[in-house]
Amino acid sequence: MSVTDAEREAMRHAISLARNGPRGVNPQVGAVLLSPTGEMLADGWHRGAGTAHAEVDALSKLQPGQARGGTAVVTLEPCNHTGRTGPCSLALIEAGVARVVYAIADPGERSAGGAERLRAAGVDVESGLSADEATALLDSWLAVQRLGRPHVTVKWAQSLDGRAAASDGTSQWITGAEARGDVHRRRAQADAIVVGTGTVLADDPALTARRADGSLLDDQPIPVVLGRRDIPGGAAVHRHPRRLLHRDGAHLPAVLRELRDLGVQRVFIEGGPTIASAFLREQLADEVLAYVAPVLLGGDRLVIGDIGVGTITDARRLAVTSVEKLGDDLLIVATPRQEEKEV
Repeated sequence: MSVTDAEREAMRHAISLARNGPRGVNPQVGAVLLSPTGEMLADGWHRGAGTAHAEVDALSKLQPGQARGGTAVVTLEPCNHTGRTGPCSLALIEAGVARVVYAIADPGERSAGGAERLRAAGVDVESGLSADEATALLDSWLAVQRLGRPHVTVKWAQSLDGRAAASDGTSQWITGAEARGDVHRRRAQADAIVVGTGTVLADDPALTARRADGSLLDDQPIPVVLGRRDIPGGAAVHRHPRRLLHRDGAHLPAVLRELRDLGVQRVFIEGGPTIASAFLREQLADEVLAYVAPVLLGGDRLVIGDIGVGTITDARRLAVTSVEKLGDDLLIVATPRQEEKEV
């Protein structure tokens, strides 16, 4: 890869700018325009669906012709399609940019191809600069492009003997304060949190992401409740700062598509054994978080139910990616093995 120090610095700045953008249907992208001598002329970032893309935002800050012969440094390959806005690759060509350096390729079927278009127009194109950093920034968005739906994490808390509750149905609290704090941190990182009507009726959860003192964290997931039963008017979920989405949950892929179209990239399933089992059964779980407390409960309140495994040869094999001690509890993070994903 042949890049200059000025381009490396510009990419660091572009990645920082990209973080200002909202996580949603469109990717978070930053761009920096350099003069032919490597001086920064302008920068820009994408502010959400329907707004100018990062490259166009940066170009809008220059006088006509000012970018001619310069370099555009962008965190994502300039797009090559017309949606609510025009193709950025064409905008850069028309501005007279002589060189484009980008971090990662655009995986979209309609939006990819910007680099090829630029090269065909005689623009020098270099890819891969700070690719790891840009990929980490867009990890959730890239997952949506790959899966065609949001990334799904299924979470549960369990006793050492695999129970989600005591025989009388009580479950608060199986795990300790440190584990619960970790859950709230992860809720804030998600775009939507999903439970079933059974959980709402039994526990009346707020479905908010909170600090230890009970105050709300800045980022809150959309509350989603699945099930045909009505939600009481006084339920805590109605006081959530985000608008409640209530669906019957009969077709989980349709629910995920709707969430994707709303800009949801990460879904956190916290809905008890019924909902957790449904997502696992349909192989819609990309990650499992099991909070394991060193307590024994016995009884039949298992943490998950039927997931379509009738014999040991059908067992869903997972790969453990991490094990963390949280106070007296353990957090085990696991993902489906690749061969399971390809079934």
